[in-house]
Amino acid sequence: MFLSNGIGIDLGTTSVLIYEEKRGVILDEPSVVAVDRYSRKILAVGNKAKKMVGKAPGNIKIIRPLRQGAISDYEMTEMMLKYFIYKAIGKRLIKPKVVICVPSGVTNVEKRAVESAARHAGARKVKILAEPVAAAIGANLDINHAFGNMIVDIGGGTSDIAVVSLGGEVVHNSLRLAGEDFDQAIMFYIRKKHNLIIGETTAERVKIAIGGAISRPESGFITVKGKSFVSGLPKSIVITSEELVEGLKTIVNTTIEAIYRVVEITPPELISDIMKQGIILTGGGSLLYGLDKVITKRLGIAAKVADHPKTCVVKGTGIYATYVF
Repeated sequence: MFLSNGIGIDLGTTSVLIYEEKRGVILDEPSVVAVDRYSRKILAVGNKAKKMVGKAPGNIKIIRPLRQGAISDYEMTEMMLKYFIYKAIGKRLIKPKVVICVPSGVTNVEKRAVESAARHAGARKVKILAEPVAAAIGANLDINHAFGNMIVDIGGGTSDIAVVSLGGEVVHNSLRLAGEDFDQAIMFYIRKKHNLIIGETTAERVKIAIGGAISRPESGFITVKGKSFVSGLPKSIVITSEELVEGLKTIVNTTIEAIYRVVEITPPELISDIMKQGIILTGGGSLLYGLDKVITKRLGIAAKVADHPKTCVVKGTGIYATYVF
């Protein structure tokens, strides 16, 4: 097996992706760990652990070691990273060089925690890269010239908004509210309006199927099964796409307000560039139906979703890894 210059890791709140330049994305799995509640022995990681969510017996604890872009369980993050790195590249005599991206708003303490976890997981060298910069590289934008590119990366736990020029962030804003919060908003709305309790997996499925920031030309609907909040018995209802627009409205508005705050503090010269280039949306959350259209309408700046938005960050991180080491 060949040895590349390094690998890029998108250590996300909901999923971990690993990229190697010659092979592309070599791992994409949920950032979930299942452990024995009493011995702390790891029972499953990634896809296998995700299947246990909401279905595990009392002796099995499901852990999401990252919350809102930061490490909430250091030990489990380290073990999870070690498992994923080994699964992605196998056992090598020379330990890999790793670039890991982090949200713009993380503290130096949080950055050091990520770097330390990667080293203990088997990385020989570790460098940290801001997610908006990684997303811009992965979206094939030329960030090294004196030209402003505005990136909005909506991940699982954080939304990062930044204007990138000359290889770095000029202004940025990090919002600890993203894809997971879309799911939580759907769960809350369905419980409040229909007295139906659903799980995270169901909420995510509903979001992908008919969720949106605006109404669709033709109304969509989906049957949702859960537990009645009143009786505790199984219950089934039909949800429409218009209802989900209402349920997601607050989070959509908060995201747009965060983008506006970055536009507000951006130097005029860079605003001119952004008006020409438009706002580039990346991350899984950018796929919410009509979000680009709402941003365009509210801010007066064309917004467009990048090609393959879910992998822009990890691709950019992997490309950066080939040049930085």
